[in-house]
Amino acid sequence: MALGVLPLAFMALMLVAPLLRLTGEAGLDASLAMVSAIWHDDYLRWRVVWSLLQAALTCAAALLFGLPVAWVLARYEFAGRALVLRLLMLPFVVPTLVAALGVLALWGPRGLFSGWLGLDLQDTPWLLLYGNLFFNLCLVVRAGVDALAQVSAARVAVARTLGATPWRVFWRVEWPSILPWLASALCLVFLYCFSGFGLALILGGQKYATVEVEIYTLVAHELKLAQAGALALCMLLLTGAVALGYAWMEQRLSAPAGADAIALRRPVGVWQWGSAGAALAILIFFCALPLVAILLHALNAGAGAWTVLLDEETLQAAWNTLRFTGVALLLATALGITHALAARRSVWLRAAAFLPFVVSPVTVAFGLLLLYPHWSASMLLLVSAYALLAYPFVAKSLGAALDSLPEHLVQASRTLGATPWRSLRRVTLPLVAPALRRGMAFAAATALGEFAVTLFLSRPEWATLTTLIYQRLGRPGAVNRDGAMVLAALLMLLALVVFMVIENPLRRAGANTRQLARELAHA
Repeated sequence: MALGVLPLAFMALMLVAPLLRLTGEAGLDASLAMVSAIWHDDYLRWRVVWSLLQAALTCAAALLFGLPVAWVLARYEFAGRALVLRLLMLPFVVPTLVAALGVLALWGPRGLFSGWLGLDLQDTPWLLLYGNLFFNLCLVVRAGVDALAQVSAARVAVARTLGATPWRVFWRVEWPSILPWLASALCLVFLYCFSGFGLALILGGQKYATVEVEIYTLVAHELKLAQAGALALCMLLLTGAVALGYAWMEQRLSAPAGADAIALRRPVGVWQWGSAGAALAILIFFCALPLVAILLHALNAGAGAWTVLLDEETLQAAWNTLRFTGVALLLATALGITHALAARRSVWLRAAAFLPFVVSPVTVAFGLLLLYPHWSASMLLLVSAYALLAYPFVAKSLGAALDSLPEHLVQASRTLGATPWRSLRRVTLPLVAPALRRGMAFAAATALGEFAVTLFLSRPEWATLTTLIYQRLGRPGAVNRDGAMVLAALLMLLALVVFMVIENPLRRAGANTRQLARELAHA
């Protein structure tokens, strides 16, 4: 429990205190009264209802499309399956601003598909819903694949022997087994969609903006801090319950993989091959096409647009992006490790790690400005805000690995005379190193693509690639739009490179930890 002091103190200073400061602008009683008044204001009530509705619709669509894709990937073996599984989470590490530009390049004004089909999706909810699916479909698919791998082959074989059809086997055997996993993933999808900012800011428009965009508007443009604080408090109450439920389900799912997993089989016949093709088509349509659209738009922009990469402000922004990300990653890793170790047997500490997911970065940024006015535009505050948003990925990934770690391995090392510290350093950390690297990869991608915090806490000379893209989008003319697409392509490739560099040693680390496990098992 002592290990939890560091991350909890950091979160108290960087998240809880700023949020209370923002909420307290009009006093606690007035803020609570404003929360009640939100439901009597037609405009604000629509913002809250739409925020809930778009998150719920995204969850439903992600389940509708993701479950069949997950079943195909978990049951069939075909060429390219391993590559698909490896690339499955890459859309999730693409910066939000890049994803929004990819959606606009497909379905926005003069987009590839909207122009070809003659559709005008501007000021409609479909742009935001499609963007939400781009980010979150992979979460449901990944959770479904992992859950289906836990289904007992013996139970399925017994059901088939008793005459159950494949469809009845799924609903009576597989579905009850995978439902908790899918519910956990859908909780996370709901949190991301409900508290998301970047996609809603660019794709939602005036009518379909979410509560997060409304908080940004109230604070940045109207200076109504009290009303913004009331909305932030309302958001925290709604999402806090979801985060607690997610943490509870995650803890109940912590179990080693089953030994009798269903073996993969090669598709046979038109129906099975068609199912595999349809699954790949769904992934391409929702997860790959926005990225392809950005690259095509950038390539078709002409050589003149690519000269933006040589501009002094671009080079400075790239350097700022890399150094902020590097420092924030070190801090996030330290916080994530201590939090994961402290939260192994505490559902409340586990839930606390998700607070940065459910609070708007804009809300946090303005709360920090109010609470620490003398530290605004300081490197320490900026990097600490980056780490706050990034470290839950490390804590979540490492926490899941620690939950699945067999207890007898640590006990064997202690029996052989290892101290608790030596057991942690020589046994536990090597065994969970792949999960730690994965969490660090997601944390680095998060810091790399963050722009809301940078927009309000940095100096002009500290502009990053995300803020530079946002500035160009705000300027009129095709030249600025083409330049934004080129910068988005650069940021996308940079995020993918950073992610792959950090996660690449997974296979080698996995081989080393398996060897260590075998040695300890024989001890």
